[in-house]
This record gives sequence, structure tokens and C-alpha cells, in this order.
Amino acid sequence: MAAPPQPSAVDSDLFTSIFSHSDSRLPEDAVFYAIFPDPSLSSSFQDLSLSLQSLRHDILAAVSSFTSSYIWQHEPFSLTLSPSSLAEPLHLRGKVRYGDNLEDEWFVVFLVFYITRQFPDVSARVWDTDGEFLLIEAAFHLPRWLDPSTSLNRVFIRRCDLHIVPKSKISSPSITDSLKFLITNEDVSRAGDSIQAAIKSRISDYPERARRNMHRARAIVPPAVAQVLRHDPCLISVAVEGFYDRDIDSMKFASKMEKFLPRGRDEELVLVSVPMSRAMYAQLVQQTFQAPKCYPMPSRSNIKRYSEAELGMKISCGLEMAYQLRMREGAEGRGTAWDEYKKSLERIGYFEGLIPGSNEYKRLTEKAEDYYRNSSLFLQACVTMSTPVRRIDEILPLPHSADDFKSQEVPPSDDDSWLYNGEDELNSALEEREKEMELYDAKIKSKQKSRDSLGSGPSSSSNNEVDDLGNIAKSMQAFMQKVSSFQGAEIPQSSDSKEVDLDVDRFMKEMETIMRCQGNEDSISDLDIEEGSSSDVDFDESEIDSDAEEEDDFSKSYADVLSKELKSSTLSKSFIRANEQTARPDEVLFYSCRLIVQVSVCNSLATVVSHGSNLMIKLNYQVGSSSKQDMDVDDEFSPVDVDVNLVKSLLDSFASQEGLPGPASNLLGLMGVRLPKDESSSKGK
Repeated sequence: MAAPPQPSAVDSDLFTSIFSHSDSRLPEDAVFYAIFPDPSLSSSFQDLSLSLQSLRHDILAAVSSFTSSYIWQHEPFSLTLSPSSLAEPLHLRGKVRYGDNLEDEWFVVFLVFYITRQFPDVSARVWDTDGEFLLIEAAFHLPRWLDPSTSLNRVFIRRCDLHIVPKSKISSPSITDSLKFLITNEDVSRAGDSIQAAIKSRISDYPERARRNMHRARAIVPPAVAQVLRHDPCLISVAVEGFYDRDIDSMKFASKMEKFLPRGRDEELVLVSVPMSRAMYAQLVQQTFQAPKCYPMPSRSNIKRYSEAELGMKISCGLEMAYQLRMREGAEGRGTAWDEYKKSLERIGYFEGLIPGSNEYKRLTEKAEDYYRNSSLFLQACVTMSTPVRRIDEILPLPHSADDFKSQEVPPSDDDSWLYNGEDELNSALEEREKEMELYDAKIKSKQKSRDSLGSGPSSSSNNEVDDLGNIAKSMQAFMQKVSSFQGAEIPQSSDSKEVDLDVDRFMKEMETIMRCQGNEDSISDLDIEEGSSSDVDFDESEIDSDAEEEDDFSKSYADVLSKELKSSTLSKSFIRANEQTARPDEVLFYSCRLIVQVSVCNSLATVVSHGSNLMIKLNYQVGSSSKQDMDVDDEFSPVDVDVNLVKSLLDSFASQEGLPGPASNLLGLMGVRLPKDESSSKGK
């Protein structure tokens, strides 16, 4: 059995990959940011290191007015010096785990924009698990070439503006390439005004919105809890996390309350005002939790006092569970770092598919733990997990008693109606998104109309009431020839979806004229067959590709079996063939008229009325007295008229829906074709 990889080798990988833009193992509830000063591209490491430390101090001082009173969900905004790397220049970076509080993420975005305004000679990046999530806010305004696959190392923030390194300037940029381009080409890389407006509107309410996100609530807690929260209000996040993420093991600590309720039910509780984020308040209030037997709770007769005591009980139990759990995991060096290290071992097959809990699995785990304890990850985990513990141990020995808090005036709790009346805000956000989509659709349609008007000739513009029936078949063929990507197939949308009126008398006259012309002019039919036939297969031996003889044996056998199975079925008889002449002229004319009337809303009759279409020529060709297809060709090899069968099948499918939603109407609707209800069938019911 090979030894597990040394954590020293894994340390740097985990340390750098967590800040990698392309890493697929990013935490799902964290936002990452990096700040690159311009001198980092040219200064020596030693000089730059000192400069970055000074810059870090200046940046944290600049944002302290916004962050000093803000309660972060899990961890505060911070900056650390990046390790030296050839992949990117030395810089400052940080990570904020926002958990369920998305406001933390956008507050970080505001801070980064603010930093680039206060320090003009720096460039910054912000990303999360979704990648360049800022681009999501401006999705309706981005250039067509920009997508997740092409945005790597292109999106930056500089001088409080979003910058996008153009693809035409640098095809595959590195971080260093992009930073150099930004410094010398700010005007070129600056994103358009619509993109700037879309993103900045998202953070326009900050920092006021950050203040509104805070909620003060009255709570009745033990004096030890009141002492901790008075000296370090940010530890409320540890208490809420301990309560919200509790499990069976941590619940054992809450049942005893050894640290924060040493006297049990004899402990005198005090009333305090606790600041927290709205997300924290919701996590506490919305969960049902039975008080431990050792915890003193007031009578339910006083509803207000009981609710304050219940909130305080949840905070106290959460703080107890978090303290005890972190103290134990801090001593063992467990936590996120150990979980990541263990996952890295699983990815490389260290456990060889063993069942967790088996003796061999336990042996390998113990061996990995020995390696882990000798790593810098272990030391980092100990520091991270034990930091709140050490802070609490520093605060509690300070003199305090219940009387210290009784003399303090406690303000009333903030209004929490926002917790129950969020529907209006949600609807407002949805309406705003709908407006964006409508504006975007209108913009696309406007461009499409202008493109169509430029591409249409004088004949088509003079006959814009009706268009070619074959457009249905053409649209479907265009759709089938599209090469779909992982994002799905793109539906061609060139048809006008508006309904039109059909002049039946005029159509019948034009129809008769076309059919008379087709009966007397075989050359036109011949030309159509040679140039416009939509048959998928031509069995003329002279046109068989010489390479066909080298087909794979499997392909031949598969084709033979398929042909034999289809020959024994009645499937071939269900298609209309190009040389089929069994129908009478009046039958074909009736079918053609019904076909045209049913799809008149497609705007697809202009070519039929003016000079005929491939589809109608094919229909008329079935009625002609003679043609070049009167050859001695077996019915088995008669080419199928794909266009006619396609349109007929779509119409039959649409008619079977009886006015209800179905696959035919949905598919045609995506291609811009909207069919009317079949009035004849509805009247017959």
C-alpha cells in the first residue's frame, strides 16, 4: 500500500486552487477577490512584499468605516499576501464565506469597487463558484463572443469600472497579459455603459443597504453570554452557526451547558440587545428548538418575554455547541482543512474503493491522519478552529455579573415584518427581470426585422401579406442541420408569428393558374426535380460514391437488417412519394387548399401566389399526366418527398391536439410559426 501524499505537497495545491478561477472544487458559499497593484508587474519580490503590506493596511483602513459595525455571516472581509507564483504576480487576496446570506457577497463586490476608486493604480477581480458572476447581472448586454468558456482572465475591476479584455486583442490571456493590457488600454477594455449600469445598479444601495441588513433583537441570556457578546458582538455569527448547523454530537454539549450556564436552572438571566444580520435572525427564529432541561425558561403566559427568552436560549445553546465543538476540533486539527485533505486522498484512489467504517478503511484513515498532523494545514486548522475559543476564554475571566446588565437600558427590537412580507420584494425583483427580458427580446426582434428588410428583394416586399409554405420545411431543415452544444439546440427564428388573412378567391384562381401551367410545362417540373427535390436518397448507380464499397461491415449489416425490417412493415406506405400519381387532380387540389388554409398564419403564401413554391410544385407534380419520373423504378425505391411529408405530419399532429398545447404547436411556435385553431373540427363537435 502506497503512503498517502505528503500534506506539504497537497498544502500548496489546496492553498492555490481555492483561489483558482477555474478550479471546480470551490466552496459553493464563498466569494473570492484579488487586488493587483500596478507595480506588481515590474517590482522585485522583496520591494513589492513590503509595498503590499503597506497597501493592505491602507485598504483595510479605508473600508473600516463600512465594515466596523457590520456583522458577517461567517467570516469578515480580510486581505492576505498571496504566495509567490509564476502563474500570476504577487497580489493581495481574500475569501468571504457568506453561507445563506447573499448580502455578504454583494457587500464584498461594493467594497472591491470602492477600493479601486480610492486606489486608482490597482486592478481587482471578484468571482465565486459560478465564475464571473458579475457578468450574470449584465447577461442581456454582453457581446456575443463572451461566455464562461471565453471569460477566463478577462474580467477585472479598475477605477470603479468593469473592464473586459477584448478577444480580438488577446486570444488566450494570462493574468499578467490582461493586467498589462489594462494598464495601457483602459479605454479599450472598459465595458459598455449598459454593462456598467446593470452591475452598478446591483450595488448602488450600498453601504446603506448593508446597514439595513442589520437587525437588533432583544434576548434574555445568561450573564456569560451577555459578557461575550458585549465585548465581541461578531461572535454572534459563531453562535448562530453552532445552532443552525447542529447535529446529534453537538446537541450533547447543549444538554449540559457547562461553559455558559454553570449553575444550571439557578442561573439568573439578563436582558440584552443583540445585533445580527437578517439572515441570522431568520435562522434562529424560524427553527423549532426544545430548551434543554437545565435551561431556565419563563412561563408562556407572558408571550413577549417568552419569545425573548426563547431567542436567548437558542443563542446560548448555539454558542455552547460552537465553543465545545471548536475546542475539540481545534485540538484535533479537524474542520474544513482535514475534509479537503481527505477528499484529495479519495480523488487519487488512496482508499481503493473500501467501504467507510471497515477495518482497512480505518487503518488507512489513521495513517493519513498521521501525515496530516505533520502539515501546515494542521496548524492552520488549529488556529482557525480555536480562534473563537481563545477569544471567548479571554473575555469570560473579565469581571462581570448579572447586575452589570440590569442597569443598562435595552432598546426595543427592530420591526421584523420583513421576515413575513418578503413577497412584494420578490415580485418586484421578478418584474424587473421580466422587463429586462422583454427589452432584450424587443431588441433582438428589431435587429432581425432590419436584417430581413435588408435581405429581401422588391418582389418579396410587394407581396408581404403572404409567404412560402415551404418555410415550415425550410425552418425544420435549418433546425436539424444546426450543431447543438452543451447549452442546447438553437431554434431558427426568422418567421413572423403574426396571423394574416387569406383571400380565398384570389388563392383559388392563382392555384388553378399554377396547376394549368404545371400540366403543360414539363420542363418546369423537370427543373424542380433536378434542383429542388428534397429526397434524402438518390439510388442512381452512376452517382454512387466509389468510397461506399469501403463501408464498415457493421454499417452494411446494420443497414441490411434495418431495410428488411422496414420492408416487412407498412411504414413505407404511409409516406407521400415524389412519383405518386394515384390521386385525382381535384383531391390533390382540395388537400392543397386545406393545407394552405390551415397554415395561412405562417405568412408563407407569397411565393405560392406570385411564382409558385417547391412545395406546391411537388403537389401539382403528383397530378401531371407525364413526367420524367414515369421511369421503370420500383415503388420500393421511389424517393419520398420529405417536405410534403414533414408539413403534412406537422399539420396532422397539430390537428390532433384539438386546440390544446402539444408538441407540434410548441415546436412550430419556437420557429416563429403560430397555427390557428381548426374551426371545422371544432364545429363538428
